[in-house]
Amino acid sequence: MSVHFKTVRWSNFLSTGNQFTEIKLNRSPSTLVVGDNGAGKSTMLDAISFALYGKPYRNINKPQLINSITNKNCLVEIEFLVKNKSYLIRRGIKPALFEIFCDDVLIDQNASIREYQEYLEKNILKLNHKSFGQIVVIGSANFTPFMQLKAHERRTVIEDLLDIEIFTKMHILLKDKIAKNKDQLIELKQKIELLEQKIHLTHKHLNEVQSLKRINRESIEEKIKEIVAETQEITILLELTQHQQIKLQETINDKTSLDNKIKKMDKYSYQLKHKVSSLQKDIDFFCNNDECPTCKQDLDSAFVEGHVEKQRMKKSELEDGLILAADEYKSINDRLGEISQTQEKISKLNNEIISLTSSLSHARRTVNDYQTKLQEEVSDTLDTSSDDLDALKDDLSDSTKQQREFIQLKEQYDIAYSLLKDGGIKTKIVRQYVPVINKLMNKYLAMMDFFVQFELDENFNEKIKSRFRDEFTYESFSEGEKMRIDLALLFTWRAVAKLRNSSTTNLLIMDEVFDSSLDTTGTEEFLKIITDLNKDTNVFVISHHGDALFDKFHSNIRFEKNKNFSQIAA
Repeated sequence: MSVHFKTVRWSNFLSTGNQFTEIKLNRSPSTLVVGDNGAGKSTMLDAISFALYGKPYRNINKPQLINSITNKNCLVEIEFLVKNKSYLIRRGIKPALFEIFCDDVLIDQNASIREYQEYLEKNILKLNHKSFGQIVVIGSANFTPFMQLKAHERRTVIEDLLDIEIFTKMHILLKDKIAKNKDQLIELKQKIELLEQKIHLTHKHLNEVQSLKRINRESIEEKIKEIVAETQEITILLELTQHQQIKLQETINDKTSLDNKIKKMDKYSYQLKHKVSSLQKDIDFFCNNDECPTCKQDLDSAFVEGHVEKQRMKKSELEDGLILAADEYKSINDRLGEISQTQEKISKLNNEIISLTSSLSHARRTVNDYQTKLQEEVSDTLDTSSDDLDALKDDLSDSTKQQREFIQLKEQYDIAYSLLKDGGIKTKIVRQYVPVINKLMNKYLAMMDFFVQFELDENFNEKIKSRFRDEFTYESFSEGEKMRIDLALLFTWRAVAKLRNSSTTNLLIMDEVFDSSLDTTGTEEFLKIITDLNKDTNVFVISHHGDALFDKFHSNIRFEKNKNFSQIAA
């Protein structure tokens, strides 16, 4: 997808005043931007970056973007075309403003600012800030060459360039689905185990009920007596445990008040420490100064000694208070530790109560079963239990079937995961483009009269060989040679983007490229490359030393300062 930038304008932005400064970004194939230091040459870079991404290109805090003289109505506007649609971005500070217009119609702003920005980058520009810095801009300020990026940052740029970041998003979504599938399988496993246990208990219960048919009334009554006795024992033990729990609970009723007291003591200690610090500063001042800083008169030594002694006494009292507070704090913490231990005991008693209650309920149900037998209702109980057993078996069958389906789904997720991870389909795509990238890279290096063999592998590690096959790394070259490599990579990314028809743009900005590391030969070869660029590229070169370059460009822009405000010279 191609983004064709048309115009950028700004007012009350950095050193620019109320009057709009406007630059036609598609005015000519090449434009030289010159001016003295501080005249505002690089402001266009920050303006474009701020309009598109809400942050400047250089390391400038956002509040500092507002002109320090006017201190309001900071506004940047940028116009561009995407797929024959005209877009206008308006972004400002004091008042805050962020608007996106498409064919003069404001795009819905119901989403949050972050979502609005995400929509701009992913659905319109198809270019994030890092890729913008690798494809559109190269300069000495706030520019990190591709070769100096970390491995994961290089991967991000390449994925964005090749338009394969969708696989990364799919990978993230898939991980969520895998985690959900795992939880579902665990839940189903627990459910199946519970159903199997219920079926086992129901079988056991049915067998017990059936056995009751074969015993006489006397034996049933004896069993009931035994269970009743057991129930009574459980009831007594349960009551004792509950009583013990209540007693323990009563011993920790002071927990809330202690928690509140700890908070108050924290605040109190902080206030005391602050007062002690203030007193110490006062003492230090009178001990280290002989005259009043306001009236410049000498301080009376007797007054100083008296005042210092008085402050020291106050400080000593406060420090004693801090010691007492620390002792009290420790005492309360010790008590809270005891309460915590008591709560653990209460928790254990709760578990015992639950267990005893469950045992009691089970015993009572068993008694009821036996009594039902005595009332000759055994057959009804058997029928009911059989119905329950059938329902449990049906539920188990459904759960087992559902488990198999989730296992099959897990296998599909595992296959998809292996395809979407870094060593999967993305690597295969990157592997296809690596030879193209290397070919283009070496082409541009040769065009700048830098004859080395440059290779990137699929993990974006470089291997650089001289014509004598000696191996080098990027860091082993001079600054001028590094600049040639950086420029070659920039042109390579733009060429690959054009091949992919992903993040292509007409705009190419060079900030102080000719002012730093390029020698005369490198400058001439670089100018040849600019000349050979296709007709849809608009190159802006920002330079401190542009006098010797005026005749090399189709047009020129000079920035100057007028009454502390930057403007384009007439």
